[in-house]
Amino acid sequence: MPLIREEDKKFLMQEFEKHLKDDIDLVIFTSESPECKYCKETVELAEEVAEINGKIHLEKYDFDKDRKDAEAFGVEKFPATIVAKHGEKNGRVKYYGIPSGYEFGSLIEDMKNVSNGEVEVSSKAMEIINKIDKPVSIKVYVTPTCPYCPKAVGTAHKFAILNKNITGEMIESMEFEQEAEEVGVSSVPHIVINGEVQFVGAYPDDQFAEYVMEAYNNHSKA
Repeated sequence: MPLIREEDKKFLMQEFEKHLKDDIDLVIFTSESPECKYCKETVELAEEVAEINGKIHLEKYDFDKDRKDAEAFGVEKFPATIVAKHGEKNGRVKYYGIPSGYEFGSLIEDMKNVSNGEVEVSSKAMEIINKIDKPVSIKVYVTPTCPYCPKAVGTAHKFAILNKNITGEMIESMEFEQEAEEVGVSSVPHIVINGEVQFVGAYPDDQFAEYVMEAYNNHSKA
């Protein structure tokens, strides 16, 4: 049974036809390990999305066997889904855990944004993000049923598209329960920047960017 309904496929066909400019890669890392609860569904979802438009190229890797590729994309766990410009091996726009529920919408938006290479953020956020010249990692812990989480994920990924020094990761906290617990996730979206600056909530992009700058400044002082 398909994961994407026919009426949704028709809608996505129109959306992709209208908004996809350059070819993109949808990169999947899975594992045969029994620990990977949703690896099969993650692959199926990506396959169904990639079939909708010829500008979407699907790449599938085994996390355990394709270690060099995992390193190239900066993948540390599975399942992982990455959206990148076609032929570019970077994992700046990344999902850990199946991008289902509300996060499926985030994935579609990312595909359109990566394809166009343009995103909409406030002028203040743009000014801050343009100053980042060292690696910054933004992790957004979510659940599939959280209606506010896509905004936070979308903002992190927009920043990653705008600046090659930034990596934005969605982490499904129910699939990575131990990690979420260690970080102290009790409500979502829970954002962790460079492993130290944390906040909860879907903030406007200019306020989000200020937290990114705080983490950047802390890292620069270290």
